[in-house]
Amino acid sequence: MQPVATDWLARAGVGLALLRLDLIDPQLSGNKWFKLAPHLARAAAEGAEGLISLGGAHSNHLHALAAAGQRFGFATAGLLRGTPQDTPTVRDLQAWGMTLHWLGYAGYRARHQAGFWAPWRDAYPGLLPVAEGGGGLSGALGCAVLVEQVRAGLPSLGWDDYDALWVAAGTGTTLAGLVMGEEGRHPVQGALAVPADHGVAGQVRALLQAAGRPDTGYRLLDASRGGFARLDADLARFLFAWEAKTGIALDPLYTTKALLALHGEVAAGRVARGSRLVLVHTGGLQGRRASLDRLRALAGYTQGDGPREAP
Repeated sequence: MQPVATDWLARAGVGLALLRLDLIDPQLSGNKWFKLAPHLARAAAEGAEGLISLGGAHSNHLHALAAAGQRFGFATAGLLRGTPQDTPTVRDLQAWGMTLHWLGYAGYRARHQAGFWAPWRDAYPGLLPVAEGGGGLSGALGCAVLVEQVRAGLPSLGWDDYDALWVAAGTGTTLAGLVMGEEGRHPVQGALAVPADHGVAGQVRALLQAAGRPDTGYRLLDASRGGFARLDADLARFLFAWEAKTGIALDPLYTTKALLALHGEVAAGRVARGSRLVLVHTGGLQGRRASLDRLRALAGYTQGDGPREAP
C-alpha cells in the first residue's frame, strides 16, 4: 500500500493510496496472478498437464500464464485474437514455451459460442481450459483476497479505515472479486476500460449471482475513452505527468484509465472532501512496451525529448 500525493488530490482534500500489485513479481504481475491461482490449483488437483487460454497480442493474462508455465514446469497453449503479430508480449510467450494458435478475428469472436472449446479439448486433452483473462467465478474468488491485503496495509498509512475501493474493469472479474471480499463494507468503483457493449455489467452480475451474492455494492463508470485500446493525447499527458510526480509507472489501458476516471470525479466535486480512497494498481506494465513510442508522440514529445521508460 502506497500513499499518493498530487496537486489535484490536495486541492480536493482527498486521500489516495494504491495497492501496488504491479510490484508483486516482474513476470507474474498485478491482478493476473490472483485470477490464475485458483485455476492452477484446480489443474494440479485434476492432474492436468497444463492450461490453455485466450488473449490478444499484448495480453497480460497470457503473459502471466506463460511465465507461470515456464517457472513451474507445466505446458501452456494460447489462442490469440487476429493474425500473427510480432510484439514484445508474443516474443515472451514464445520464449517461455507457450504454443500459439492465431484464430483470426471472426474465429476469436466465436469464443462465447457453444462448442467453441470442443476441438481444443480434443487437440489438448491434458490441458485445462481457462476463460479469457482468467475470468469466471474461480478467478473472481481468487481476487476477493485483495480486500484482506488492503486492510492489512491500512496501519502503514496511518488509516483506520477507507471510504471506497477503485479498480479498472476489463472483464469484471477483479471487480466482482473485490465486491465479494468487501461483503458490503465499502463501495467498489469500477472504471470500465472497455466499451459498455463488451458486456462487463452482465458479467459482474453473473459472477455475483454464481457466488450467491447480491448485485449491489459497486458502481460502473465509463472510462473507456471510446474504445478498449484507444489512446489519446490527454491520456498520454496524464500518464507521464503522473509518473513524473509520483514515480509510479502505469499501464495505459487499465490503471491510467481508472485514475483518469477518479480525477474526473474529484474535479467534478463528486468525491467528498476528507475521503480516503484505495485504488488497485493491476499491473500490466509489460504491455506498455509496444505503445510507449506512440504515447510519447501523443504527449507531444519529439525524438530524444521526454520520458522514454517507466521510472
